[in-house]
Amino acid sequence: MGAKAAAIRPLSEEKRRFQRVRVNILGRYMLPNKREYPCQVVDMSPGGARLVAPEVGEVHDRVIAYLDHIGRVEGQIARVFDGGFAISINATAHKRDKLANQLTWLANRDLGLPEDRRHTRLVPRNPYSEIALRDGRKYRCKVLDMSLSGAAVACEICPALGTPVRMGSTEGVVVRQIEGGFAIEFSTVQSMETLTRQFGQIQ
Repeated sequence: MGAKAAAIRPLSEEKRRFQRVRVNILGRYMLPNKREYPCQVVDMSPGGARLVAPEVGEVHDRVIAYLDHIGRVEGQIARVFDGGFAISINATAHKRDKLANQLTWLANRDLGLPEDRRHTRLVPRNPYSEIALRDGRKYRCKVLDMSLSGAAVACEICPALGTPVRMGSTEGVVVRQIEGGFAIEFSTVQSMETLTRQFGQIQ
């Protein structure tokens, strides 16, 4: 590591405004050399992340990462260590709120909590939507209740557990079958703003 190791700052010197969550997220990242490398995020907050990575840049280098369940994040290398580096994330307040929701969803999923215990269940004012399957078939459905991480719907079909579906414009997977329908877990946690745009005011 040589000179890069000298850039490592003690953890106690890092001023963190956000609580970090232990995660296991795979993805890829790009350094200023424009090359992409695989990575694993081992802890993350809305303000930063620690990556296990094969190629380490320099402190202050710009990093763009594409992470499973999270999407695109951008920031700068804050410190380096043997086998990886930590980044500070550049994001608007809205993006940080979304990241916080996504991290809560991931943490609860890893703890094994059922989808409907992760977020408060709500009822949309406009409960009617459409379920689309991967083969192009579409079915009208009624949203019985929903949260930032999933929804329960009444529908004429009842796909097998694990079936990928799209409700409106939101991707998800069938996680439970209920009388007259099924429950969906969204692929990524949604924001209240996104759900309101699709379904109107949610109570």
